[in-house]
Amino acid sequence: MAMLTIDRNKCKKDGICVAECPFNLISLTGEEGFPDIRPAAARLCIQCGHCVAVCPHDALGLAGMNREDFQPIGYGSPPTLKKVGQLLTGRRSIRTYEQQSIPRPHIEQLLDLCRWAPSAKNKQPVHWLVVENPEEVQHLAGLVVDWLRTTANYPGIVTAWDQDKDMVLHGAPHLLVAHAHTDSLKPEIDCTIALTYFDLAAASCDIGTCWAGILMSAAIAGHQPLLDALALPEGHRPYGAMIFGYPRFPYFKIPPRKEARVIWRS
Repeated sequence: MAMLTIDRNKCKKDGICVAECPFNLISLTGEEGFPDIRPAAARLCIQCGHCVAVCPHDALGLAGMNREDFQPIGYGSPPTLKKVGQLLTGRRSIRTYEQQSIPRPHIEQLLDLCRWAPSAKNKQPVHWLVVENPEEVQHLAGLVVDWLRTTANYPGIVTAWDQDKDMVLHGAPHLLVAHAHTDSLKPEIDCTIALTYFDLAAASCDIGTCWAGILMSAAIAGHQPLLDALALPEGHRPYGAMIFGYPRFPYFKIPPRKEARVIWRS
């Protein structure tokens, strides 16, 4: 099967697919001026699907991808900048949660959106661990505190834990860990981007989130009891973590932030 298939009845030879291919793998040098794909595509094509997605005539197909799986962009007008701005500025790091679990189908919907997060060379290396049980989340928080006891970092967090206050995972009902194989191209960046997708998608439906930085510090330091409890697949390591759940309290104002610091070059 050819890597690039062309419906000659639909193709207008307009070169849009040529211009949009990230690695210049398509040209208009094929038979009768139709698009043709370079032999190097077998090695260099990252299966991003740009060529199929950008064609206004629905004339292209790419080996390994079913045309039926390409969803149309539509569903009305895109959100306005004002609406997007409301989402971005209104999002808060939530540290007090209702003790109510989020239904798994709802979590699955959010994670499904994260499939479209960009990744280096479209490798899509991100895997997810969802800790649904609040008791297990607390167990993981305790393991992080055990690690903190061996360091000079955050003594107040250890003291708070001893007084039955969780300042590590804040009593959240759920924990999300993004992990990938260590041989991945850019796993830390890809996992961070995917977690950001989850973060914003969650905010759009009134689910609160907070990045679990202290847990990640313990994981990066190689705290073995924590890594054993996460029980990730062999060769994988965590590259980002986030607690989430229904916020206990709503917010009514947006705190100020520093002005954007920009260097302009004309």
